[in-house]
Amino acid sequence: MTTTTLYALTSVVAISLVSFVGVLTLSFNERFLQRIIFILVALATGAFLGGAFVHIIPEVFERTGNTVVSSVAIIFGIILFFVFEKILHWHHNHGVEKCRDGHCDPETDSQNSPRIHPVGYSILLSDGIHNLIDGIIIGASYLTSVEIGVAATIAVILHEIPQEFSDFGVLIHSGFSVKKALLINFVSALTAILGAIIALAVGARADEVVLWILPIAAGSFIYIAAADLIPELHKTKNIAHSILQLLAIIAGVGATLALLFLEIR
Repeated sequence: MTTTTLYALTSVVAISLVSFVGVLTLSFNERFLQRIIFILVALATGAFLGGAFVHIIPEVFERTGNTVVSSVAIIFGIILFFVFEKILHWHHNHGVEKCRDGHCDPETDSQNSPRIHPVGYSILLSDGIHNLIDGIIIGASYLTSVEIGVAATIAVILHEIPQEFSDFGVLIHSGFSVKKALLINFVSALTAILGAIIALAVGARADEVVLWILPIAAGSFIYIAAADLIPELHKTKNIAHSILQLLAIIAGVGATLALLFLEIR
């Protein structure tokens, strides 16, 4: 194993471990966690919208130089996630959650087990695609130099911490237990390792691979925020909670704007 490969794989493993940031919530009692879920969902909404419109879409337009083709590719990503979630709804017999004032109780199946809302699986797929891209970027950066690879790794980790925390909140909101949310979020994060392996294997063509995947990631972010998370936020009628939701959305977008200063060009 070459030094470049060792550094790249070590970096993506470290990035995957960031998915366990949700373990911080284990210090919260269940009642308190349920009371703040609506804030985490709002934070995730802002993070997804900011990630799509502040980071990914400008990157796609810059790389392709063709806004029409790029826009169609992003729409394809939205449609792809619409189809994916439609299949999940059919599989789960259109299961929904009952929410009131930010507190949601998942419906149960015939075995009285919590029914997972399809948005939970959509988050995992979207996060998996996003982490795959991160892994490719990390691998490609180390192919350039170790210094650039380390800098890219730090930037990605700083980007992932708020994203993973908000994703974890959505997984809990979708009906997953805390322990299961931590586990499956980590499994989804492991796609970063696959991304690094792909980058190291294809070498200079890694940028082309990213170019194909980026529009799908943007489409997934927009779809999840607009079709899944925002409708959930509207289920909260309490004025105070609604104001907190708005502030959390703004904070989520603000975090993505702040991260622009940490990106490595």
